[in-house]
Amino acid sequence: MNKIVLSLVVASSLLMAAEVAIDQEQLKKDIAQSKAEAKALSAKIKKLEAQLPPNEKLMTHTELGFIQTQGNTKTDTFNLELDAKKGWGKHLIKFLFDAQYAQDSANETKNKYATELEYGYSLTDRLSATYLIGFKQDKFSGYDYQAYTGPGIKYLLVKTTNHNLTLDGSILYSQDDIEDTNYDATGTIIAYPNPNNLATASTTNGAINNYGSYRVKGVYAWQMLTNLKFAQDLSYRSQFKDSTIFFVTSKTAFSSKINSTFSAGISYKVDYVNTPPTGKENTDKTFTANLIIDY
Repeated sequence: MNKIVLSLVVASSLLMAAEVAIDQEQLKKDIAQSKAEAKALSAKIKKLEAQLPPNEKLMTHTELGFIQTQGNTKTDTFNLELDAKKGWGKHLIKFLFDAQYAQDSANETKNKYATELEYGYSLTDRLSATYLIGFKQDKFSGYDYQAYTGPGIKYLLVKTTNHNLTLDGSILYSQDDIEDTNYDATGTIIAYPNPNNLATASTTNGAINNYGSYRVKGVYAWQMLTNLKFAQDLSYRSQFKDSTIFFVTSKTAFSSKINSTFSAGISYKVDYVNTPPTGKENTDKTFTANLIIDY
């Protein structure tokens, strides 16, 4: 009798263990299927969102960077970039402000800002007519200012869940105001900001150049991972009559999401002038680490 009871208990235990194993295996399959369905649904939502017209809410993207050192060196470095856009119907307004400032022992080493205002009117879901106004001032570039304005066309060449590529071209009226060049008694150029307060012995007046030009620009974004994004902006602006006068700007950036509002990012900017004013370098480079706010 005892043997029969023991056999029934063992058989019952084995049957229950088998049923638990089957339930766990089915549960794993259900979990895997649910994850696949959630992934497919998320991809579908992103694809549908990408087809929506420009968001009519005011949207801003701000990058802030600041470094200060005290002691043997006394430096302050500040970086600010603000992108804002507002759409309504087929209309879209975009505003850009990009500024860098730095000083070493109270002497300026960088003082630069650029701003652009762009109006766009959607002709199709990918093609827009635009009008651009741009202004740039850089105390160390040899220009008092550079300004440009004119109409253009923008085309969204690539638009997928993870990749976006926009190309645009503009026909512009440009004005470059070259700064006066000051010389000391030995004939050496006195460069801004003249920290030694050298006396000016002679001055060569800078010219104001007005000319027709064009600009082509590409903006590429790649969502590499869920919380990692790569972005590349590249623009080329040149005079129609003299192809040796051209300007190239580039920004390469990586950003990583902290939450829905904040990100951490790094960027590398290159500002190239093919024929710079007397005594100035062709290339200006800036590397920044930033806190990014999207709102």
